[in-house]
Amino acid sequence: MTVAADPGADPGVDTKSELSGRGSMGDVVFRGLAVIAATLIMVALAAVFIFLGIEGIPGFSVDEQNYTGQGSFLGLVVPLLFATIYAAVLALIVAVPFSVAIALFISHYAPRRIATPVAYVIDLLAAVPSVVFGLWGAVVLGRYLVPTHAWLAENMAWLPFFDGQPSGNGRTLFTAAIVLAVMILPIITSICREVFAQTPRLHEEAALALGATRWEMIRYAVFPYARSGMVSAVMLGLGRALGETMALAMIVSPKVLISLFIIGTNNPQTIAAYIAQGYKESTPDRLSVLIATGLVLFAFTFLVNAAARWIVARGRAK
Repeated sequence: MTVAADPGADPGVDTKSELSGRGSMGDVVFRGLAVIAATLIMVALAAVFIFLGIEGIPGFSVDEQNYTGQGSFLGLVVPLLFATIYAAVLALIVAVPFSVAIALFISHYAPRRIATPVAYVIDLLAAVPSVVFGLWGAVVLGRYLVPTHAWLAENMAWLPFFDGQPSGNGRTLFTAAIVLAVMILPIITSICREVFAQTPRLHEEAALALGATRWEMIRYAVFPYARSGMVSAVMLGLGRALGETMALAMIVSPKVLISLFIIGTNNPQTIAAYIAQGYKESTPDRLSVLIATGLVLFAFTFLVNAAARWIVARGRAK
């Protein structure tokens, strides 16, 4: 039995090729390059994990003197991991509201002649090296925040974050958190801006047609659509904050301890800063300890990214 040709079909299109799933040579090449790139990334991550495991496992059980007076690897890594999470969370608390507000301003409030330059300036912040942010925080920002530290210690001492003697030079975890917030702000802002801009126009117009104000339209039409993208943006910013080294190492005077106090001279030390500051003067056993702490940071970052993907997938499913 013969099948009549579709009179509406384009004679220049190879329908048989499309139905069989075969594309042009360009599609085949692009697909191959994408598969190779993804495979290389996975191989590189696996190689890093294997290297950290081989070189770092001996650091779990070396002589006690290599654990910076903490007695054991667990006693060392728990305060370091606490400080890493603590500094990153403080940075997110500062950065996320500003990032979302700036993204909304660019995508829904500002006229194009203003929104475009503002977006360019925010994106340029991502190109500033970490050492520049570290110098700015240690030399400029910290000095201007000294009165703020004193005011917080005097008026907000009922909170454990400000209960103690404030620093006289401003080089505190409070200052470092603000610097980290500025560093992760471009990442969160750019992703949120793109997600907000992809909200279906019909959804926004329907909300406005029903009498919603612009903020109500954003609340009920834009935010639900962009929720998974906002979570992804925050998690990417968290990953950047978790691995930041130079800015924290240049600003704070850290010690291996667990403390909520963020305006004092002695601050809890993060894993990345601990590795950077102790790498040059390390013995073989000490180097194993540093690599082991890096393995812990690698595993924790992987778990954070996995949790972020799970949250995003769950949000899309809903």
